[in-house]
Amino acid sequence: SVDIDTNWRVLELIGPLQLSMVGIMAQIGQVLARAKVSIFIVSTFDTDFFLVKDNKLSVAVSALRQAGYTVND
Repeated sequence: SVDIDTNWRVLELIGPLQLSMVGIMAQIGQVLARAKVSIFIVSTFDTDFFLVKDNKLSVAVSALRQAGYTVND
């Protein structure tokens, strides 16, 4: 059988991010953890993506904005 987990939304960190930049996803992870939003992170050479469940997207966006992050629609 194949297990799947559906209804994820993706948010992208606008890059490119320098490899010397440390702790960006950890900081975002702390903000979202305090808001009780689980994340799944996918990193590439240029940027990072984090996925949140569809039903937590508005909570995630609100928490990030309250923490001072800019979130574009």
